[in-house]
Amino acid sequence: MTLQISVIGTNYLGATHAAGMAEFGHDVIGVDIDPDRVKTLNSGQSHIFEVGLEPLLAKHTATGRLRFTTDYAEIADWADVHFLALGTPSGPGGAADLSQLHSAIDSLAPLLTKPCLVVGKSTVPVGTALALEARLREKAPIGDGVEVAWNPEFLREAYAVEDTLRPDRLVFGTHSKEALATLEEIYEIPITDRTPVVRCDIATAELIKVAANSFLATKISFINAMAQMCQAAGGDVTLLADAIGFDKRIGREFLNAGLGFGGGCLPKDIAALAVRADELGVGVLSEFIHAVEAINDGQRLELAELAIDQAGGDVTGKRIAVLGAAFKPGTDDTRNSPALTVADHLHARGADVRIYDPQARLAPREGFTQVASVEQALLGAEVVLHLTEWPEFRQLNPEKLGELVKSKIIIDGRLKLHAPSWRNAGWKLVQIGRASTI
Repeated sequence: MTLQISVIGTNYLGATHAAGMAEFGHDVIGVDIDPDRVKTLNSGQSHIFEVGLEPLLAKHTATGRLRFTTDYAEIADWADVHFLALGTPSGPGGAADLSQLHSAIDSLAPLLTKPCLVVGKSTVPVGTALALEARLREKAPIGDGVEVAWNPEFLREAYAVEDTLRPDRLVFGTHSKEALATLEEIYEIPITDRTPVVRCDIATAELIKVAANSFLATKISFINAMAQMCQAAGGDVTLLADAIGFDKRIGREFLNAGLGFGGGCLPKDIAALAVRADELGVGVLSEFIHAVEAINDGQRLELAELAIDQAGGDVTGKRIAVLGAAFKPGTDDTRNSPALTVADHLHARGADVRIYDPQARLAPREGFTQVASVEQALLGAEVVLHLTEWPEFRQLNPEKLGELVKSKIIIDGRLKLHAPSWRNAGWKLVQIGRASTI
């Protein structure tokens, strides 16, 4: 059955979710306060780089099944279901800033005159959903005719469309059979395709997302701590990860040593969980998360200091080439990018930093020069840093690039380069946690 669905907020999550709902056969209106973004989306174009998103937008805006607006009045009595897909960035002290959610509720609620379901997609502290429901019922003419459910997103940037259309699980946090039935109707296609469904209370649904992100962050920080141990002891962290990854209780995914995690989700979500844990008196969880964060932050500093050491202990006035600015390949997102943190540290120590990334575009900033090619980045460089694992970097020709640099030193911060090829071309290739192969 075709439902009429609104999606409030149209950035990474909202734009992808709106297009996915249209692909599932529903009529969809996306709402955003940014008129330029709305204009771009209505033209079938994407304002972000996300694999597969633009063709999906073009397909459904062309048929009229999907459109975008800045006017809440267009969706209030039109939609059966309103999805909240708004950002919850870090606020003071790491707590989640819920101002976008509150603003959306305050704009929507006074216009609601028929029963409807409001479904949260955003990552929020546990307890948020029920507070939003109370706020909606207080401000909406329909009062208790508004119900809130929570359906957290599990999108990976660069795979957001795939994760929307073919999710690895669906979580439905509800407190009524009617809301549950509506969610099952919305997601009929993936449910028919045997996607696992977790049906639970709302508090559990809110916690599932932050628990997943915290566990992933923990795996990444653990293997990076082991990388430092391997570095000190003369071991190989990649072989170590392969070996423990064969254990089905552990698994190999997210055991890739390197620069650690970044982006717009994991860092702010685990910080918010730590704050909420403290508020609820669960100090052991807060302490655990802070340890994970400390390892992640330390890994970036470790790599920057390694670059300084390889440059002779002083990078003042020396050119450093940085390959990668996005926090991961397949996206242009530079939020909390480990690569940029390293570049910032090197600039603060006096380096002339040149950065190349295939997709990310940096705003002008002191100390960085963004260039248009790998060759421009490497020209005259004394140290090269591989910091975002774009596939094209693994295909570089070390022989040709060696003619451009001042010193053939490359630090593989993602442990993805083919070490023998670089070493055979006369390069000194350094990888944290692989001391035995340096």
